[in-house]
Amino acid sequence: MITLYGIKACDTMKKARTWLDEHGVDYQFHDYKKEGISADKLNAWCSEHGWEKVLNRQGTTFRKLEDSDKKDIDTGKAIALMQANPSMIKRPVLDTGSQRLVGFKPDEYAAAFD
Repeated sequence: MITLYGIKACDTMKKARTWLDEHGVDYQFHDYKKEGISADKLNAWCSEHGWEKVLNRQGTTFRKLEDSDKKDIDTGKAIALMQANPSMIKRPVLDTGSQRLVGFKPDEYAAAFD
């Protein structure tokens, strides 16, 4: 089963959901702000893509952190931050079963379902 992870009220999420719907892709939506996300799942995503890609450092939630929380980030610290603040997880994360796509790029989605 294909799973789209993210937050419902995010503009990028809306674009991804629209793309999937328009291309007839069946998927399950997991709102990690409401349902949470396991450390194991975040660790797997960070192992596959690197915490630098999975942790959204451009968003308001990250920018509002204390400077000490923004320093010396490693995988463990990034996972703890994302679990405590799911808004810091880059969105969407699309799990096709064989791969995870982080962020929304129509050409990457097209390649994944070609």
